[in-house]
Amino acid sequence: MGIILAEFSKYILTILMAIYTFQCFSVFRYENEHERNGIYIRQNIAMMMIFLLSFLVLYMNIEENERLPAFYIAGQITTLAVILFYRLVYRGANRLIVNNMCMLLSISFIMLARLSSDKAVKQLLIAVFSLVFTAIIPLILMKFSNLRRFYYLFAGLGIGLLLFVLIFSTAVYGSKLNLTIAGVSFQPSEYVKLTFVFAIAGLLAKSQEIKDIAITALIAGAHILILVLSRDLGSALIFFTVYIVLLFIATDQLRYLVIGLLSGIVSSVVGYRAFSHVRVRVAGFLDPVGTIDSAGFQIAQALFALGTGGFFGLGLCQGAPGRIPVVYSDLIFAAICEELGVLFGICVVLICVSIFVMFMNIAMKFSDLFYKLVAVGLSVTYGFQVFLNLGGVTKFIPLTGVTLPLVSYGGNSILVTLLMFSMIQGLYNAVWQR
Repeated sequence: MGIILAEFSKYILTILMAIYTFQCFSVFRYENEHERNGIYIRQNIAMMMIFLLSFLVLYMNIEENERLPAFYIAGQITTLAVILFYRLVYRGANRLIVNNMCMLLSISFIMLARLSSDKAVKQLLIAVFSLVFTAIIPLILMKFSNLRRFYYLFAGLGIGLLLFVLIFSTAVYGSKLNLTIAGVSFQPSEYVKLTFVFAIAGLLAKSQEIKDIAITALIAGAHILILVLSRDLGSALIFFTVYIVLLFIATDQLRYLVIGLLSGIVSSVVGYRAFSHVRVRVAGFLDPVGTIDSAGFQIAQALFALGTGGFFGLGLCQGAPGRIPVVYSDLIFAAICEELGVLFGICVVLICVSIFVMFMNIAMKFSDLFYKLVAVGLSVTYGFQVFLNLGGVTKFIPLTGVTLPLVSYGGNSILVTLLMFSMIQGLYNAVWQR
């Protein structure tokens, strides 16, 4: 019975996901939230049906399913509470961002419940804590509008945290990423993404003179250099990209984009020659099947999962995602495509795209350069991380080791992404809605 339900449900889930995703782009036909109300209601209904049907399939196919009903109820209440909270408390909130945030979290809960009940419970607890913590961020940004003045404080805090990791962190697989305090491990570079955006935005909004641009370049370079020395090259690439985009937006000078592109190419060549793990990842990228017993094992297993799933997937609990290395975090998208199908996976990508487009749409509405740069910086941080993760899984680019925001397992990634979303909501409410 469970297998039959899994077989039929994958078609229904794909249809529901397609309906939800179509609504993501229908939103842009309307100018205000009131006109979009019907779209959001349809999204909420589709989201609830996807969550319910998925957990029904999981319950029918997982032997140790005692915790699944309670987990389903807790997860459903969490997402609905968030949607209701933003609708009642922040009446000017952008509800597409809220809905998509909850949709991606729902997909994360479904896949982690399929893969590991323990990790699913931890992810839910992390998400609840993060959602409660970040709920006040829009209010803070609405009350304190002078954050632009603290750019040197943001820069110093970011550089200090990264230096602390470089000096005191223990290397894991050759990289220094995490700090452990009182038994709790966190990755400072995730949080420094936010301080970095505020620091660079504040400096560039203050002045675009050559000397001030040189100062921002030194600050950005310090962040990136420390990350390179820590061998956190994925984060370094994100910081570099964000800086170049913000510099271009602030100055409207195409030459900075060209210089950034050339610098990126040169840095890639240097990184390839300087770091052995980069050469390993490139070797796996170029020939994953030929190096399947070594460098190409990760990407080969991900590609096998993508190919096995086909358009509609094998059905929940009918695949073998456990064969994929780090499937909970870096390669969870491969597991989604294997069991829920490539069409479902494409919808996940399009949801992420709609978030990025809405972020940029909000950013372009600001006349104040500081707010515009902050919104663009957060948008590019989110969008480029999604690109790095999905590009690596699909063999478009070499694997970089970054997570898929809100979908992958991991406390730091969840909290930082929700902080990012809340900051966008705060800016949206504080400035655009005035």
